Amino acid sequence: MGKLTATAVQKAKPRERGYKLTDGAGLYLYVLPSGGRSWRLDYRYGDKRKTLTLGLFPRVSLAEARSLADEAHSKLAKGIDPAIERKVQKATAYLNSDETFEAVAREWAEMNLADKSNSHKTRSMALLENDLIPVLGGIPMRDLNAVLLLGALRKVESRSVDMAHRARVLAGQILRYAVATGRAERDFSSDLRGALRTHHKSHYPAITDPKAFARLMLAIDYYDGTMTVRNALKIAPLLMLRPGELRHMTWEYVNWELEQLEFPVGYMKRKDRAQIVPLSTQALAILREQQRFNGRFSPVFPSGHGRRRCMSENGMRAALRNMGYANSVHTVHGFRASARTIMDEVLGERPDLLEAQLHHMVRDSTGRAYNRTSHLDARREMLQRWADWIDAQKCKLDADD
Repeated sequence: MGKLTATAVQKAKPRERGYKLTDGAGLYLYVLPSGGRSWRLDYRYGDKRKTLTLGLFPRVSLAEARSLADEAHSKLAKGIDPAIERKVQKATAYLNSDETFEAVAREWAEMNLADKSNSHKTRSMALLENDLIPVLGGIPMRDLNAVLLLGALRKVESRSVDMAHRARVLAGQILRYAVATGRAERDFSSDLRGALRTHHKSHYPAITDPKAFARLMLAIDYYDGTMTVRNALKIAPLLMLRPGELRHMTWEYVNWELEQLEFPVGYMKRKDRAQIVPLSTQALAILREQQRFNGRFSPVFPSGHGRRRCMSENGMRAALRNMGYANSVHTVHGFRASARTIMDEVLGERPDLLEAQLHHMVRDSTGRAYNRTSHLDARREMLQRWADWIDAQKCKLDADD
């Protein structure tokens, strides 16, 4: 070492052919005809002559090149080929880029959210994009631990305890996927169950007083928003579907001849069973009006931004607010509770029929789960009585006014 000087390196000029300025022990500066200069090290490994590029001058100085050459010679003394080691490091770096929380989370989402409902996908991706990835995204899965995850969950908890618990469950699903694919040792999300504030599950707010509910239905009749939103609100208590099931309903599920909705396995929240929903004369009238409006396109209740897309989650919710019904008073999901309560307490309908209509798990006296056609005629009569009762109550209110 010591044959080159910083001045000599700085003054090295290009020639017609590339040439070397040697520094000793295999280290030299290679000068290209284009003027580029790079530090290289010639060495022997396993009876083969090899060359290792150490970096470009002036980014790598003479002193730094000598230090890198010394490191390479140290590795050679230990039987390590520095060129092979560099390739391994590059490959590891590439693999590590696919082992960060963000990379694994997006991979998990692509594989596991495809068959979920749009609302489930939206909630899950919102948690990832807005809460988990900004905090944990760049951390390799093998370096992630319970303390780091708790830090991310605490930020969510400050906004919503419910969302923090959902984020913990989501992180657990991603961790279990990482374990299965060899990129994490264990799912430690369960260790955090007692670290978050207790979530007290509450029911969706719903109007269950018969007279107040009749006022709500009358207000919907007079709602001056779009016909589609008004019809969706009018039919919601008649069908007793969940909001997402109602919004994503398409014409293929309407059997006009049998006057019923026929949902296949996988459509409803309970994805293991199909469901038939009988249609009252009032529900049929609403659907026929919608068909005249949007029968050319798939969604029964289309978006205001395009008839090929279903109505947004906020469409009916915003309409209720505009009519003076805040989320704390009544929600779109609350129509199910309103129908369930009033039909039981006022109309005296059978609880097992109500539960079957809500698509809850109902078993007969032998313990078998009712199938989609069980008590279909009885449910049809029940829903017709319910629709007639709503009309009668609205007429009474109109007469009183």
